[in-house]
Amino acid sequence: MKFLIVLALCVAASSAYTIGSPVLADSNGIDGRITNGERAAVGQFPYQVGLSLKKNRFSSSWCGGSLISTQWVLTAAHCTEGIPEITVYLGATERTSAQIKHTVRKDDVIIHADWNSKKLTNDISLIRIPFTSFTSKINRVRLPGIAQSYSLYTGDRVIASGWGLTSDSSNSVSDHLMYAELEVVSNAVCKRTYGSAAVKDSNICVSTPRGVSTCSGDSGGPLVLESSKIQVGLTSYGARAGCELGHPAAFTRVTSYLEWIKEHTGVEY
Repeated sequence: MKFLIVLALCVAASSAYTIGSPVLADSNGIDGRITNGERAAVGQFPYQVGLSLKKNRFSSSWCGGSLISTQWVLTAAHCTEGIPEITVYLGATERTSAQIKHTVRKDDVIIHADWNSKKLTNDISLIRIPFTSFTSKINRVRLPGIAQSYSLYTGDRVIASGWGLTSDSSNSVSDHLMYAELEVVSNAVCKRTYGSAAVKDSNICVSTPRGVSTCSGDSGGPLVLESSKIQVGLTSYGARAGCELGHPAAFTRVTSYLEWIKEHTGVEY
């Protein structure tokens, strides 16, 4: 399983926080679900994608993603970087029981050219898959329309979904898809935890009250508006101190990359 990128909460002289290295689980790793979330019903999130990321014959990892068309999956750059083979799970509620699976190679992956693993900027990538027909359990998520300006979504209710860790102490496999209802906070609030070096305009953050949060294993998964089910973010990073401690969770802001997505996939709204 691929761990969610985390930031070290180490206080610097300026009271900002420094960026830590991505924490990855090698070999079989740890598996689980969104912390303190709800169990998803079959077909509730037909756009949810699972990604089994094969590093070599002995090591694999796990991320999430979203289906944005019949042939394209949206996910995080830190999930796909350096991965030679990816198996894409579509229509799964139980993690490994997919309706359809496609295995693709690194030539089918497009990582943003300006992805920076040290600064955690432009954490977005695309995966090309064979044509897949939509069903009640497999369908695309809508993206925001290409426009001159966008809402910052501050205060809006959003839903994150995935198969990430169930708790900070979890080390057991949980195959069921989970989701969390969250609220977008301003980037200014997010910067109080992670600092302005980490939180850019191309990020969108959520509050995580009562320990409800995305966590390790949710990387690349969708963040959608509760009201319209339009995807506005994809899971990028959280606090090294823990997912249940109330620190904001940070996502890649989809509206910052709509032209990039259109350029490579033709998908637009």
